[in-house]
Amino acid sequence: MIAGPIWAIVVRFGRILRRGWRDQEFRGVLYLVSIVVGAGAVFYRFVEDWSWTDAVYFTVITLTTVGYGDLNPTSTASKMFTVVLVLIGIGVIVAFVERVASLAAEDVAERRDRRRGQS
Repeated sequence: MIAGPIWAIVVRFGRILRRGWRDQEFRGVLYLVSIVVGAGAVFYRFVEDWSWTDAVYFTVITLTTVGYGDLNPTSTASKMFTVVLVLIGIGVIVAFVERVASLAAEDVAERRDRRRGQS
């Protein structure tokens, strides 16, 4: 049954996000991610005339370096904006992933220490 392990991952990720919300650095990076994705989505929505879904999708897929290629900027302005978005956004995404990974490692260490303390 695959639902059990997936649910465990979702619960753990939720715990990490709650823990992160108490951390000022985590909140700052999360705000930056939101601003970068939001700016990208607004730009592509109005300049490329994409739907909001396509605009957010393209921004996230581009910043995570997946790049499926199903959507492409067509104007010179969009192409240049994408270059700037990638140069700024990938660093922001990496900082966010690093912070989440750090919080996950702290969570694992605390759970391990609690188990050792109970033994």
